[in-house]
Amino acid sequence: MLVAGKSALVTGGAQGIGFAIAKRLVEEGARVLIADIDPELAAASAEQLGGPAVARSVGCDVTSAEAVKAAVDAAVEAFGSLDVMVNNAGITRDATMRKMTEDQFDAVIAVHLKGCWLGTRAASAVMREQEGGGSIVNVSSISGKVGMIGQTNYSAAKAGIVGLTKAAAKEVAFRNVRVNAVQPGLIRTRMTEALREDVWASKQAEVPMGRAGEPEEVADVVLFLASGLSSYVTGTVLEISGGRHI
Repeated sequence: MLVAGKSALVTGGAQGIGFAIAKRLVEEGARVLIADIDPELAAASAEQLGGPAVARSVGCDVTSAEAVKAAVDAAVEAFGSLDVMVNNAGITRDATMRKMTEDQFDAVIAVHLKGCWLGTRAASAVMREQEGGGSIVNVSSISGKVGMIGQTNYSAAKAGIVGLTKAAAKEVAFRNVRVNAVQPGLIRTRMTEALREDVWASKQAEVPMGRAGEPEEVADVVLFLASGLSSYVTGTVLEISGGRHI
């Protein structure tokens, strides 16, 4: 039970990688609040994890400072503290730069980068005042390291999360609040499985380990950063890519 007795908030936690993270934290003893833009799906996911005793839910638009603060406050009210914050919520609006609209660019930056900043700010404000501090994990992407065609918005946002993570880590380390990031590579999710078979095959061929990752493998790394096993780790970026783009 690596996070027994701790409370966590996972944005975008109703499905995909976010749900895998929430599930892993619950399995290791944490109580989790799932914050998601889809409140009905979030409620169903929380029930699937065991219901109010260990998992609760709240609707949350991560681009709204008020909504993010309300989610953080809800976690503290429900569980008495906020020990782990996972800024995972995200969207894609892929298009080549020539065809991408300003709205598509702005939407991705708002959800990923601003949303991550709002979550980091709100969570750290609570964690720095409580005994024991806390751990914030920001979900970047390998796209933020290498840049992907058709993702000038997404790659920019995910690269920005790396800079945000390092700067925030320096600001709050003295209060025992740790801020780290993960960069998943090709992970098998509903979104990636919708790729054309030839596109999927070409991406998988770039992975030295020869396969895509599973959401649970991302969740395990997040668990490490959330737990005491990483008590002297802050400002780092861990790639979960099977060696792709190393």
